[in-house]
Amino acid sequence: MRRLLRTAPLAAAAALLLAACGTTEPAADDKPTASAEPFTLTDASGAKVELDGPAKKVVGTEWNVVEHLLSLGVEPVGVADVKGYKTWDSAVPLTNDAKDVGTRGEPSTDTIAALNPDLIVATTDLQPNAVAQLRKIAPVLEVKSADASDPVGQMLENLDLIAKATGTTERAATLKKDFDAKLAEGAKALEDAGLKGAGIAFSDGYVVSNQVSLRPYTSGSLIGGVNERLGLRNAWKLKGDEAYGLAATDVEGLTSLGKVQFVYIGNEQDASSDPFGKELKNNSVWTSLPFVKSGDVHRLDDGIWMFGGTGSMERYVDALVAALTK
Repeated sequence: MRRLLRTAPLAAAAALLLAACGTTEPAADDKPTASAEPFTLTDASGAKVELDGPAKKVVGTEWNVVEHLLSLGVEPVGVADVKGYKTWDSAVPLTNDAKDVGTRGEPSTDTIAALNPDLIVATTDLQPNAVAQLRKIAPVLEVKSADASDPVGQMLENLDLIAKATGTTERAATLKKDFDAKLAEGAKALEDAGLKGAGIAFSDGYVVSNQVSLRPYTSGSLIGGVNERLGLRNAWKLKGDEAYGLAATDVEGLTSLGKVQFVYIGNEQDASSDPFGKELKNNSVWTSLPFVKSGDVHRLDDGIWMFGGTGSMERYVDALVAALTK
C-alpha cells in the first residue's frame, strides 16, 4: 500500500494523492480528564464532541492518529488500512487484533458501526460527508492533519487533544518530555560531529508508469521541522504546500541543492518507493550530483512514518544521527 497522503499539494502527483485540509485548534477551556464524568471537547473542525467519559473503544481512520493512540497506551479497536500501517509505521507497532475498517480515504461505516466504538478519531483530511456519516455512529474527534507553519507544534497539539479524549494526559506529558530529550540528545550528537548548521535535503520518491516523481520535504514538513530542531539547515529552496510542507520536483531539480546531506526513506514492501537506489542508480544527472559523488546519500530504516507522532520522530532522530555520524 502506497504511503502517499490524501492531499494534492503537488501538481505532478495530483492524480496519486487524495484530498485534504484542516482548521482550528482546541478551545482554551477544554480540560484534561480521566474521570468517568461526561465532558465536552472542541475539535479541529470547531465541532463540540461530547463524551460520557474517557474513550476506551476507539477507531482511528488515519495512521498518525493510530500512532498517537498506541503511544498513549490506547489499543484501537479499528484501524484504517491495517496492512499499510504495519508496513509504514513499525516505530510504534500495532500488535493487537484491531479490525481493518477500510481505506484511510473511505472508511467503512458498516464495519465501524459493528465495533460500537466510544469514539472515532479522524483528521481534517477526511471528506466532510464521510465525517458526517461517522458522526451518526459515534462521536468523531477531528484533529488537524498538518500545519506547515508549525509542523512539530501541530503534531504535539494533536497528541494532547487525543489524550484529553482518552484520559491519558499524564502519558502525553511523558511522551512530550521524552521527545524533547531525544531532540536535545540528537542535536548535541550532531554538533559534536561538527554538523551543526549542515545542509540537509530530505525527500521521498515513487515510480508510476516508469516515471520518477520526487517529493521534497521543506522546512514546513514534520521531518523538516524536526531537522531544524536538530540544528540542521533545510537545503530545499522550493515552496511546500500549506499543510504538509511538501513540494514536487524531478531529478533535474536536485541539481540546485549543491553539497548537502541527502536523506530519504523507502520500504522493502513497496517496490516503487526507492527510485534513488533503483531507477536513478545509473541516471547521468543523479550520478553527477555532488552529494552522490561524495557518498552523502542516506537511506534510513524502513518503518519510520514521515507523518507520524513522537514515536516515529524519535526513531527518525536516532536513524538520522546514526547515518550522519557513522
